[in-house]
Amino acid sequence: MAIYLTQESKVLVQGMTGGEGMKHTRRMLAAGTDVVGGVNPRKAGQSVDFDDRAVPVFGTVAEGMAATGADVTVVFVPPAFAKAAVLEAADAGIGLAVVITEGIPVHDSVAFTSYARRNGTRIIGPNCPGLITPGQSNAGIIPADITKPGRIGLVSKSGTLTYQLMYELRDIGFSTCVGIGGDPVVGTSHIDCLAAFQEDPDTELVVLIGEIGGDAEERAAAYIREHVTKPVVGYIAGFTAPEGRTMGHAGAIVSGSAGTARAKQEALEAVGVRVGSTPTETARLVLELLETGG
Repeated sequence: MAIYLTQESKVLVQGMTGGEGMKHTRRMLAAGTDVVGGVNPRKAGQSVDFDDRAVPVFGTVAEGMAATGADVTVVFVPPAFAKAAVLEAADAGIGLAVVITEGIPVHDSVAFTSYARRNGTRIIGPNCPGLITPGQSNAGIIPADITKPGRIGLVSKSGTLTYQLMYELRDIGFSTCVGIGGDPVVGTSHIDCLAAFQEDPDTELVVLIGEIGGDAEERAAAYIREHVTKPVVGYIAGFTAPEGRTMGHAGAIVSGSAGTARAKQEALEAVGVRVGSTPTETARLVLELLETGG
């Protein structure tokens, strides 16, 4: 089992004919992803050869969906065109849009995430590495060869820490890993993923990676207290960040004691989440919980 992405998912790539789109489409295909088409109105009707597979290019998302039955799109377009790309995908009624693009203006993200929500399209991102269900499908830029299928669910603001925890826990493996992005506005939250992992029968434990800034992790803690019965292990990036500074991601803004790593750790530990002080310690806590049955 998995959340959001399975071997049955049929994937379009908006921006497939660009440099990043080409590179990562090849990697997604190598991971077993069923990439059924690209979208570029200037190259509609053409196809792109990826080793032993020719992938057609469509003029619009709607045309690609009609021709292939696609239910996922991965967005690799430049920031200035990202809003239009996501609105097009939502208008076409696609179920999942994975927005890899970074540097999208916040007002654009607000507009397209709310529009997509009203149209029934789930957004992962923006400014995210995407998601992977190991052994089944990979939508985005997460390396597919650093872990295997298993029983841990992972939701993370940080792309780099997503990869590190996947590697550290590779002997156990993962059901699905979701990089939700670290911007102030994202389409899918920690809470959304926690709810989905709670319902997934093959996910035994959830790893939640947060970072300084905002209150997403505090809200996740409140949700865990009321709704999550599976064990959760957390890690918060930013314990060593100097006070009064904006660090890293655009969402990592700390005001006073609110949004600090310590405040987030305390909120999570208050609802029974074990929080590691380093990624390696976080992996060790996961292994201990799995060995003891939570």
